[in-house]
Amino acid sequence: MKMRITRILVLLVLMMSCSKDDASSNYSNGVNVANFQSTGSSSNDLLSANNFTSMVIEMAYVEGYEPTELAKNHLLAFLEDRTFKPNGITIETRAIPSLGLSSYSIDDISSIEAANRTKYNFGDQIAVWIFFADAPSSSSSSSGVVLGTAYRNTSFVIFEEDIHNYSDSALEPSRSVLESTVIEHEFGHLLGLTNLGTPLQSPHEDLAHPKHCDDENCLMYWAAETGEGILNMLSGGTVPELDNACLADLQANGGR
Repeated sequence: MKMRITRILVLLVLMMSCSKDDASSNYSNGVNVANFQSTGSSSNDLLSANNFTSMVIEMAYVEGYEPTELAKNHLLAFLEDRTFKPNGITIETRAIPSLGLSSYSIDDISSIEAANRTKYNFGDQIAVWIFFADAPSSSSSSSGVVLGTAYRNTSFVIFEEDIHNYSDSALEPSRSVLESTVIEHEFGHLLGLTNLGTPLQSPHEDLAHPKHCDDENCLMYWAAETGEGILNMLSGGTVPELDNACLADLQANGGR
C-alpha cells in the first residue's frame, strides 16, 4: 500500500499510500527480506526497544538534492521524542548517481533501493532507507504533485526536486519546514499511523481518507481541500505536530 503527499498549487495533500524484522536469519541473495514488507508492519519494532534497541537511517540523495541539515536534525529530534532506542538513532547520508529519468515510478524507486541500499536490520539495530529524488513522481499530474511516498515497512521516497519547486518563495513554506513535514509524515506511516499497523486507541481515522488522522492540525492529517488549508497548516513557520490521539496510538504500541 502506498502513501503519498500531494501538493496542488500551494496545497499540500498528505495522501495514504505503506514482524519482527529478524536480522540474522532472513536473508535472500544478500538482502534482508524483513526490510521489504508492507508499510506499517514494523511499527512496534520502530517504536519500542523490544526487538531493536538502536536505529540507523540511510539517506541517499542525488547530488544537489541533499535534505537540509535542519530537516535531518528535526527528524532526529522527532524520533527521539517518539521512540525507545536506548542505544541511539543515527542518520547516515551519501550521494548516489542519478538515473537521468524525467520522472520516477515506484518500480523505479524500488530498483534504486535494491541497487544502493546498504543498511538492513542486523542484530539489535533496525534500518530505514530514504531516497531523495531528483525528478518528480510519475504519479504527479497537473492537478497534484506527489512530494513523498512510503512504500515498504522501512522505506520511503521524497521527491526533493518538487520540494525545491514548492518552497522558499512568496506564499510558500521554507524548504526545511516543507521537507520536515513531508519526511515526518511519511515516517509516521512507517510508525503505523493512522490505523496502519498501530491500532487506534480512539476513533480518529479520517474515514473519507483512510490511514490519516481527522484532526486538520495533526501531522498525519490527509489534506487541506483548499490552498488556504495548507497555508494555515504551515503558516506559523513550524512543522505540524502529532495530535493527542495519534500520540496515544504510538504510546499504546510501544512508543513514547
